[in-house]
Amino acid sequence: MKNKAKKELAVCGFEAVKALAKIHPEKINRLYFDESHKFDFGEICRTLASRKAPYNIVKDAAELEKLCGSVHHQGVVAMIAQPEIMPLTKEITVEWLHKKESALILDRVGNANNLGAIVRSAAFFGMKNIVIPMAEQQASVTTSSYRIAQGGMEFVNIYSIYSIPKLLQAMKGKMVSFGTDLKAKKQVSEIAGLCKSKPALIVLGNEEHGISKDVRENCDELVIIPFAGMGKNMAASVESLNVAQAASVILYEWAACLR
Repeated sequence: MKNKAKKELAVCGFEAVKALAKIHPEKINRLYFDESHKFDFGEICRTLASRKAPYNIVKDAAELEKLCGSVHHQGVVAMIAQPEIMPLTKEITVEWLHKKESALILDRVGNANNLGAIVRSAAFFGMKNIVIPMAEQQASVTTSSYRIAQGGMEFVNIYSIYSIPKLLQAMKGKMVSFGTDLKAKKQVSEIAGLCKSKPALIVLGNEEHGISKDVRENCDELVIIPFAGMGKNMAASVESLNVAQAASVILYEWAACLR
């Protein structure tokens, strides 16, 4: 939930706030928690006290719900400045190439919970960079995406970009790009072999329509997660996964490059 007057965002959920307090305590402006967590946040309370920032034990759960706009606060809410998504620059992509870092590109993933789940998987598998388009259909960082990420927000960098096709074009020959497509000939198990010598750009598409036509046409490779009956003229009960589930499968295959 945003506090537009103070330009703040509420971060709730025990794991999300615990990771925030450990990795980026400087981001927390105010902290509220119930009695059950009074021994969990001692260090961050001392840090907040040293800079005269408020923290409070809240006795009424309704107050926490009001702060974050959710019943899923798990007894703790931290207020931070509204996150600003950094624009992706040439200097950043040069750094990726220097460090051989890959990136995950989200092509209009519109559900904030899906974004949070993707961030969680990215952090788990070691994908540090996520790129989202500056499009109305694209979900951004919200209270719910922070909570669903279960602390993963502290371990990824999220960048914004005007045009995904232009990024793919600019990185041709420097990084290998993969898009997901139900008509693809290659399977996700081939990703590791295809990106052994170059870092990867992995594109995930919109929940309903997948990756857009212009993005698809600029990918080096299209891959599919094989489903039951694929190639055997058998009908599958479900032919595609939720984008967040697909992200986990694809990132698992990509992570083989790091092993």
